[in-house]
Amino acid sequence: MGVQRTSFGKLQRDRAKKAKAAAKRERRMSAGEETEAIDNEQIDALLGDDDKELSAAELLELIEKIHKQFEDEDITFEEFEERKLELFARLPID
Repeated sequence: MGVQRTSFGKLQRDRAKKAKAAAKRERRMSAGEETEAIDNEQIDALLGDDDKELSAAELLELIEKIHKQFEDEDITFEEFEERKLELFARLPID
C-alpha cells in the first residue's frame, strides 16, 4: 500500500495559514514604524494631575501606551501595574 497524499483541502488550509501569518507580520512591522514615541513625562504628568478630567478614550489610550512600554521593557512590571491601576481608577463609570 502506498503513502497517502495530502488532500487539496489541507494544502489550501496550510497556504491560508501562511498567508495570514505573513499579513500579520507585515501589519506588525508597519505599525511599529507608524507609532509615535511614548513620552514617559507626559504619562507621569497626566497620572499625577488628579484635577484634570480625561475622557474614557484618552484614558484607554494612556493604558495602551503603558502596555506598549511594558512590552518594550521600558518599565518594570510593578510600574506597569501601578500606572494601570491609577488609570483604571480614573475611568468614568456611568
